[in-house]
Amino acid sequence: MRAIGVNQYGGPDALEVVELPEPHAGPGEVRLRVRAAAVNPTDTLARDGSRAERQRKDPPPYVPGMDAAGEVDEIGEGTDTELHVGDAAMAIVVPDGSHGAYAEHVVVPAGSVVRAPSGASVVEAATLPMNALTARLALDTLALRPGQTLAVTGAAGALGGYVVQLAKADRLTVVADASEADEELVASLGADVVVRRGDDVAARIRESQPGGVDALVDGSLQGDALLDAVCDGGRIATVRGHRGADERGITWHPVLVRDVATDHAALDTLRRQAEEGVLTPRVADTIPAEKAPEAHRRLEAGGVRGRLVLTF
Repeated sequence: MRAIGVNQYGGPDALEVVELPEPHAGPGEVRLRVRAAAVNPTDTLARDGSRAERQRKDPPPYVPGMDAAGEVDEIGEGTDTELHVGDAAMAIVVPDGSHGAYAEHVVVPAGSVVRAPSGASVVEAATLPMNALTARLALDTLALRPGQTLAVTGAAGALGGYVVQLAKADRLTVVADASEADEELVASLGADVVVRRGDDVAARIRESQPGGVDALVDGSLQGDALLDAVCDGGRIATVRGHRGADERGITWHPVLVRDVATDHAALDTLRRQAEEGVLTPRVADTIPAEKAPEAHRRLEAGGVRGRLVLTF
């Protein structure tokens, strides 16, 4: 099968078309014929050598990608699933060696794949699994009660946008950041208060909420710079494992989506929420898979709103 991977670490041009043996679904597994794979910031870490130590156990090529959508084309013997061959589906993929979503076929545990939202295109479905599950995990970890206040940084991005929408569904008060150009977008996602993004965003959050917010999801990867936004004894959820300074009883909660990658019930709830309009898939552009270097260049240049999606 055709896939997109790297044989040598480097910039976007390190991505190339590779031929791999076609995988098959075993017991407890489902195979997708991938039609669309979202491009996420974490994918660049598999490409540029940031995860070389973790990847060393496997030979190249290394195939990135955590979001896949397409149709079910193989179900392993004895697999317990509501899916049938031919169903439109979406899946979260935990990349490992040459196993990643940037491929014509991907095999995943049955818990990692659900029907695609009705009414969503295959490209839109590809933007949901990893980012929406990460958003859900962050909110579940913070465990706020209805009426409490949550700040979201990076709110115009895919992860941040899903956090805002899910937080509103949880009946939280949301303070979110945005550039001037993105204020209308972030407000449309449901944010109650929109403040200007930037290095001093914590001060603007605190100004809008004088006691500090109860919790914060750090979608902008600003880490300790956000401490002042949070009240004494508050909580901060981070991605990529960041755990910051111990100040004022604030606790840090790194969230790793791979921990819930087989949470079928959570993924299926997100599918239903997309059908209901609680979640809005956002596609920045579609790019043929063989032009994956272009997608990575655009992602790393910044300013992409929604997800770039590779099509196969």
